[in-house]
Amino acid sequence: MSKPLNWIDTYLRYTDDSEPPRLFREWCAVSVVAAALQRKCWLEWGTTVFYPNLYVVLTAPAGKARKGTAMSPARKFINHMNIPLAAEAVTREALIRTLKEAETITPAPSGVGIIHSSLTVFSPELTVFLGYNNTQLMSDLTDWFDCSEKWVYRTKTAGTDDITGIFINLLGATTPDLIRSTLPLDAIGGGLTSRMIFVYEEKKGKIVPFPFVSEEMKQLENELRLRIEEIYLLKGRFSFTREFLSAWGDWYTAQEGRNPFGNHFIRAFDGYVERRPTQVLKLSMIMNASRGGNMTLDACDLARAVDLLERTEVKMPRAFGGIGGSTTSQLTYRILEYLQTSPGGAPTSTIMRLFLYEGSSEEISEALNHLTLSGEVYIDQTNNGAIYRARE
Repeated sequence: MSKPLNWIDTYLRYTDDSEPPRLFREWCAVSVVAAALQRKCWLEWGTTVFYPNLYVVLTAPAGKARKGTAMSPARKFINHMNIPLAAEAVTREALIRTLKEAETITPAPSGVGIIHSSLTVFSPELTVFLGYNNTQLMSDLTDWFDCSEKWVYRTKTAGTDDITGIFINLLGATTPDLIRSTLPLDAIGGGLTSRMIFVYEEKKGKIVPFPFVSEEMKQLENELRLRIEEIYLLKGRFSFTREFLSAWGDWYTAQEGRNPFGNHFIRAFDGYVERRPTQVLKLSMIMNASRGGNMTLDACDLARAVDLLERTEVKMPRAFGGIGGSTTSQLTYRILEYLQTSPGGAPTSTIMRLFLYEGSSEEISEALNHLTLSGEVYIDQTNNGAIYRARE
């Protein structure tokens, strides 16, 4: 019997001849597997039960990294499985109604059906879905992340709706500018954002002038469809090997008290850091299902989960660039964002000209000074004068 193909690896091959960066495509693949597993799969961890849902947000400067292009193929596989989807623009009441309508009973080997209300949010424009400062919806999404056994909603007419087995899986896209304008400042660092994985890229992965579908891509798509159907049929409890437990103990102990972002943006990621172990366990289930691991977590699943998260965390703080409310902090981030997408760097005169209407010459100079002192930017003395460059 042939070994099942690894769904995530095959998806990366399938989308390789496209412009979005690998990290965007990888998280789209992960989100599709999470959508397929739904709340009918779980991991019992002591007295806590974890489910394989994620809140993934692709983040990049507007028009720079092909966020929508990255999400488009993922949508095809979600549609293929007829996974219940939330509307891209929806009121809170309509979303709750959609969640209630998603309730289903999945037959289980024990003979007792698994009742769950599993819904995926697929939003290429996350701002449209969340709205502006929509604190009630953000509070609901925060509450739903842990997949409550039962959630009670009181209607305007004083009645109640009970929703059994909540499971919300979210894949969205936005820009740092829209994060600043959409999320209340006091929401950064806790609540909803602490449960989100912000996947930041500043530019596309490569240039593809002729994005045509090859015969190989068609074959890979057929294989992916068949394999995701098999993943969708999975149900029940994930178990784990002794090797997984040993590797988990080593990793969990080593990461305790360590901020993966160093001293940058500590306030914005306080809550996220505390929830890293939860994200790793969720990802371990997804990695196992992707490779056909028979729902038995092994050390290789943990290693792959940690690797993906750590690669993502390298640039994650950039998603919150400019958070802080002051004009200077936003200007500083905008200049950094520009330099990160300019391989050749730029002299002071070019930066002054480009940001002429975003700050005074004193404010631009102050921003450049802050970026240089922090080590985010360095000055390269060339024959043509001083050039500001962003560090890799």
